[in-house]
Amino acid sequence: MPELPEVEALRVFLDDHLVGKEIARVLPLAISVLKTYDPPLTALEGTAVTSVARHGKFLDIEAGGLHLCTHLARAGWLRWKDSFPAAPPRPGKGPLALRLITVDGDGFDLTEMGTKKRLSVHLVHDPLDVPGIARLGPDPLADAFDRDAFAALLAGERRQIKGALRDQALIAGIGNAYSDEILHVAKMSPFKRTADLGEDDVTRLYTALRTTLQDAVARSSGVEAGKLKAEKKTGMRVHGRTGEACPVCGDTILEVSFSDSSLQYCPTCQTGGRPLADRRLSKFLK
Repeated sequence: MPELPEVEALRVFLDDHLVGKEIARVLPLAISVLKTYDPPLTALEGTAVTSVARHGKFLDIEAGGLHLCTHLARAGWLRWKDSFPAAPPRPGKGPLALRLITVDGDGFDLTEMGTKKRLSVHLVHDPLDVPGIARLGPDPLADAFDRDAFAALLAGERRQIKGALRDQALIAGIGNAYSDEILHVAKMSPFKRTADLGEDDVTRLYTALRTTLQDAVARSSGVEAGKLKAEKKTGMRVHGRTGEACPVCGDTILEVSFSDSSLQYCPTCQTGGRPLADRRLSKFLK
């Protein structure tokens, strides 16, 4: 799933390639993708793109006073193209979900692999009209998101830190992958309770959060949209690296599996050398 660093890189890419251009056509190609119908997508035709913003994991393309807001979900992606075939693609065929073409002939496709279609597109007058954007917590890379602001958010929480980091209503933009990375840098168990965090723990976790995300954004800066997925994978220290050696201590990276996801961690760095038990069968390590 694209998370804050990849979506931010896509924002920068589109800011360079799309802002100032006039939209010729916007074609929805999957029934499931479009979540709003008024105004219609045709309202964008003939308008110029004025800005591209990011709200957590949402992209927001503004044109003609309207906002085309996209969430790529788990298997979605944006693919920039310098040209398109003259004949439009047939709806419902393959991974294509939506196509935007400028009067210059370039533009992008939104694609989604797999059978579970969760990619969403909203066309609204105000981004806050999108429920997923309206519920977002603060952006962790915002200047105002300092250590004290982070501590204040955690003060009212009573749950595992992994889940807290992934909660978009608490902090916007962090998902499964970067929460694994942040916790590895912080040398903290994903199942440690927020209520058990001391002042030093909060400081360490905040520093890990900011540096991990900032480093990921820096690595992605200037990378072409089509290469961002590969860049994300190569930058991971533990996430998606079950069975490999931890780059810090050399211990074997372990995994805990859930019904629809998994997490990875280093036992030496994060849990005092103890493997985490399967959450469905045993108690968590603290």
